[in-house]
Amino acid sequence: MFQLYGAIWRISGRRQIVLILLSVAIAALAAAPLKFQQQIVNLLTDGSFAASQLFLLGGGMMGVVLLSLGLKWLMGYRSQILGEDVIRIIRKRLLSGAADEEKSRGDILTGTLSTAISAEAEELGKFTGSAFSEPVMQIGTLVSVIGFVASTQPGLGLVAFLMIAPQIVIVLFTQGKVNALLAERVRLLRHATDQITATELQAVVNLVLEDFDGIYDARRTMFKWKLSTKFLLSAINGAGTVTVFMLGGVLVLQGQTDVGTVVAATMGLSRLQGPTTFLISFYRQVSASRVKFELLRGLSLHKNSDSN
Repeated sequence: MFQLYGAIWRISGRRQIVLILLSVAIAALAAAPLKFQQQIVNLLTDGSFAASQLFLLGGGMMGVVLLSLGLKWLMGYRSQILGEDVIRIIRKRLLSGAADEEKSRGDILTGTLSTAISAEAEELGKFTGSAFSEPVMQIGTLVSVIGFVASTQPGLGLVAFLMIAPQIVIVLFTQGKVNALLAERVRLLRHATDQITATELQAVVNLVLEDFDGIYDARRTMFKWKLSTKFLLSAINGAGTVTVFMLGGVLVLQGQTDVGTVVAATMGLSRLQGPTTFLISFYRQVSASRVKFELLRGLSLHKNSDSN
């Protein structure tokens, strides 16, 4: 993983710094709408409020939302442009390297080359655009929201933290299985395309069909792992929301907190689910990209050196 990120930084370090700064600004604004929600709910439940106060809070909340959305738009645009640039760089290097290898060593595996240039370069390049900025933004959002909830009511903040911790453990356990299946799928696909482009179809049809079956089996097992993980994570999120409602209700009845804090904490949990889901997906993407990066680094296009 460090080699992957080192390569990304060498190619796009300066542009990554701009994206990181934008992500930090977005994360810093993450808890601001929750504070406005808390104040608005408490203002409404007080029974004595002026409409001007309500509109002032609403206007402030909308201003923060628009500022955050504007920063997200800018970060998204820059990250996607960066990803496309890296895709172009990878494809140029693969093609130039293949041309040099063909000139010096003879025929090359055109099936593997076409797969690497089309699909593998595309996926790896897209990942590059958000490799640094997205995790910084989402982790910062988690810290910002959990910090806000904990500062208003420590017990509810503890629930928010305990909701995230087991999800991390589950994903770390299951992703290793998925990575192995992903690598096997890429190898089988390369082998199939090489067989198709290297010889007459009639001579290799049975071998290629076996590769297709192997790809299907690998994908089917990956689906089982991913969907089972998603089920467990969703169950944990649901349990966390119910716990906050129950614990918050008890605290309100005992006079230890106010309705606005419980509402803000509940909304905070909803805000946490987005970054948590993203970070889990991002970790999977990092792991998958690391596998593809290693496969591209070790790519052999020369027919005599290919193990197939």
